[in-house]
Amino acid sequence: MNAENEADRRWYAGITWYQWLVLVIACLGWIFDVFEGQIFAVFKTLAMADVLLVAKDHADVQMYSNIAFASFLIGGTVGGLFFGVMADRIGRRQTMVWSILTYSVFTGMHYFATTWWHIVGLRFFVAMGVAGEWAIAAALVSEVFPKRARAMAGGIFHASSVLGAVMAAGAGMFLTNRRWAFLICVLPALLIVWIRVSLKESEKWQAATERSADEGGKEKKGSLRELLTVPQWRNRALIGMGLAAVGLATYWGIYAWAPELVRQVLGDSVSDEKRQSIGSFVYLIMNCTGGLAGLLAFAPISMYTNRRTAFAFYHIGALIIVPITYLCTATYMQALVLLSIMAFFTVGMHAGYAIYFPELFPTRLRATGASFCFNVGRLVSALALFVSGWLATQVGLRYAATAMASLFLVGLILLLIAPETKDTDLSD
Repeated sequence: MNAENEADRRWYAGITWYQWLVLVIACLGWIFDVFEGQIFAVFKTLAMADVLLVAKDHADVQMYSNIAFASFLIGGTVGGLFFGVMADRIGRRQTMVWSILTYSVFTGMHYFATTWWHIVGLRFFVAMGVAGEWAIAAALVSEVFPKRARAMAGGIFHASSVLGAVMAAGAGMFLTNRRWAFLICVLPALLIVWIRVSLKESEKWQAATERSADEGGKEKKGSLRELLTVPQWRNRALIGMGLAAVGLATYWGIYAWAPELVRQVLGDSVSDEKRQSIGSFVYLIMNCTGGLAGLLAFAPISMYTNRRTAFAFYHIGALIIVPITYLCTATYMQALVLLSIMAFFTVGMHAGYAIYFPELFPTRLRATGASFCFNVGRLVSALALFVSGWLATQVGLRYAATAMASLFLVGLILLLIAPETKDTDLSD
């Protein structure tokens, strides 16, 4: 095989500057999306204590922070479905502008919050924009890139989320004023100017719109009714939602407990403050090593095998490594290594959602369907917060996380009936 033919096989061969531009804009929108969502996790204790006028360790701080988190989950479901439907009805470009403007402005408005219900209400609207942007960007990337490059572009898009999490952690390290930390979150709104100047509407969406007009609007765009009543699309939506629910439930019910596992391993050998610092450091390392590697690896694995096999690989790997990590970790170095390996599987599978979900639906339902899968799955996964917390009080953190790993079996069962989309053209 000569060098020219080898180059033709590379996924990036022939990708135009505009296609790269779309990927960059989609990644920036998702990076800021994650940043705006994570910034509250970093500053929630300080913000709630401030508006409640109590100490940071007061019980009300945790209670109202949980209410704010619940508001975020509900807002994400509502906003994800709303913006997903709008992206299919009025276009990807215009809807992306509104979603980014929504999460930027309402996060910045945290600067003016003076009561707990201000924060709870603002978290709802921030989540609307955050959840909507992911579905729009995932649909746009899948439509702009050619079939051979679609998986890699989608994988890179979702993997960029790690940078948003790192930025939020950095803000927590260098900013002490919670009001200014939230105010700088208005800056991503500047991305809107670039989008309006540089981004064109998806050609696939335009073609679907013209075809719908020619047929007298028989095929309605962004129809939740069609998504949930036509068996083909309903089945795909429910399978996708189930996969997302498994991935997100195990993220919050297993992965998010990693700092606490580190603190248990350290025990009384270090101070409480030092344990907190080390736990946060390990969490950052997990994201930047195993998590990032897992996200980037999903696309090539799914291209070499297929989408279902790639998901199965990650689910089986997670099913094996989670019990080993939580039951066998006894030292700090073991925690650092095993948690990073665990991150590869438990976080890495999430890249598959950006690749797989848009491929499941036709253009007129693509953003709506992808958003339904991811954001309704997000709401279902909220049960993991209560289940894992209850289990931890009954049997301890290590056994609770191990029990939660059984959810990966649910994912494997879903994969038995999931459709394969590798090497298929996007349905119009």
